[in-house]
Amino acid sequence: MKSLILFLSLLTLQCLRATSRVCHVDDLAGLLAFKSGITDDPSGLLESWNGTDCCSWFGVTCLSNDRVTSLWLTGQPERPDGYLSGTISPSLAKLRDLDGLYLMNLRNITGKFPVWLYGLPSLLFVYLGNNRLSGPLPVDIGKLGTQLDVLSLAGNRFTGSIPASLSQLTGSLRNLTQLQLHNNQLSQPIPEIFSSIHQLRFLNLSHNKFSGKIPNSISSLSSTLAFLELGHNSLAGQIPSFLGNFQTLDTLDLSHNNFTGPVPKTFSNLTKIFNLDLSHNSLSDPFPVMNVKGIESLDLSNNNFHLGKIPNWVTLSPIIYSLKLAKCGIKINLTNWKPKETYFYDFIDLSENQISGSPIPLLNRTEYLVGFRAAGNRLSFDLGKLKFAGTMKELDLSRNLVFGGVPNSVAGLEKLDLSRNSLCGKLPPTKFPASAFVGNKCLCGSPLPACK
Repeated sequence: MKSLILFLSLLTLQCLRATSRVCHVDDLAGLLAFKSGITDDPSGLLESWNGTDCCSWFGVTCLSNDRVTSLWLTGQPERPDGYLSGTISPSLAKLRDLDGLYLMNLRNITGKFPVWLYGLPSLLFVYLGNNRLSGPLPVDIGKLGTQLDVLSLAGNRFTGSIPASLSQLTGSLRNLTQLQLHNNQLSQPIPEIFSSIHQLRFLNLSHNKFSGKIPNSISSLSSTLAFLELGHNSLAGQIPSFLGNFQTLDTLDLSHNNFTGPVPKTFSNLTKIFNLDLSHNSLSDPFPVMNVKGIESLDLSNNNFHLGKIPNWVTLSPIIYSLKLAKCGIKINLTNWKPKETYFYDFIDLSENQISGSPIPLLNRTEYLVGFRAAGNRLSFDLGKLKFAGTMKELDLSRNLVFGGVPNSVAGLEKLDLSRNSLCGKLPPTKFPASAFVGNKCLCGSPLPACK
């Protein structure tokens, strides 16, 4: 009996503790102020934000002494109601033990850069991506502190330049490993700010309006940088040869800029690179021989290259999944191209070259191919013998010499262009417009004129 009474007493005490638990008064006030700044929460992200135990609220983590250490609220892009509307209350500065702020994909969060973050002494991670924050970046952004590991402001509406004064403050950001400013509206030349950020591994400034040249100070990151993404800007000049000295580079994206001249010979030293995108520039021959053991994705499309053939280091790659060599001056018979591995391919674009032969030996060996583009070549084969992978969504064979009939299997595609070939016969039922079939020898049936 005494044991039962003792057990019930302990259970009652535990319940009383659970029901009476409170988080720190400052943290509670800061979080409630944040909630009051939210004007719309259609998916109910903050439904659990009631009572005094804020450590049990959705998205809130407390690790010691009932102090909040992280706030993690992420919208769901695939859901129409997966967002929050409102502003980020400066009262979150009351969360003095906060080491991580993760407010991502909330879409309708507005306001300026939250300068109150400067006052958080333990802050390590700042993720504010895919919201609607706007205005210039503050010139004293380096005050975020020596301990900051990640600064991600991608997918917002920030304007102006990366503050030039940041170059005098980078000593205070010397432990930064990730700087993600992509998908904003930042402009002007990229300042020389990288010499003191010795630990930087991820740098993404793509999809902005930057102009000028790649800053020389990036060369100081040659021993640490793994991801350098500067695509979709207005950068110009020649690609600097120092990029070939980056010992740990995994991904390099310089696409959709205004770079000219040849690719530096030093690129042959990039033995560990897996993803290389130099497309949509004005780069010219010769292209260096790469010494990679296996490229995963390569895009050299729409430059002034005259490669002649698909490079051997591409043909021999055991892991490649994406190959885009549109308008690269390739003159081969595709029937004779024997890549080492085709199983992992998911996208191939060989458009606007002088390629003859048949893609059947290549495509019939793929299992996960999603898209194949080869418009504007001299391919000649019977379309009816082409096997479509179950994953195939896009096929563009326009402006070739393809013959035979159109198979029923094209109906399962999402994009199709077979125009201007030598195809003949009645079309199977599809959702595609007449423009996908015009200019052939004798195709007929909807959406083309009826067969006679």
